[in-house]
Amino acid sequence: MKILIDGLHKAFESRVRLGVMAVLAVNESMDFNSLKEYLDVTDGNLASHLKALEKEEFIGIEKSFVGRKPNTRYFITPQGRKAFEEHINALEKLIQSQK
Repeated sequence: MKILIDGLHKAFESRVRLGVMAVLAVNESMDFNSLKEYLDVTDGNLASHLKALEKEEFIGIEKSFVGRKPNTRYFITPQGRKAFEEHINALEKLIQSQK
C-alpha cells in the first residue's frame, strides 16, 4: 500500500508548532505567556518554535505594553492559515486512505 504524504508541511512536524498553529487558528491572537501555559512548554522551547513559524511568515507579532510591562501577542497570517489548512487536509486524506 502506498502512503501519500503530499501536502504535509515540514514546519508543522513539531507538536509545539502544530499546537501553536491550532491555537492561533481558533483565536484572534494569544500572548506569549498564555501560549506557554496552554501548550505546557518552557520559555525557550516556545520562543524557538515561534521564531521558526515567524520566519516562515505563518505567524505575526504585535508588541505593546500593558501598564508598564511589555506584552507580545501572536496571530496567524493569511499565508499561515492557508498552509495550516492544507496540512490538516493532507492529514485527513492520509487518514481516510488508511481505512
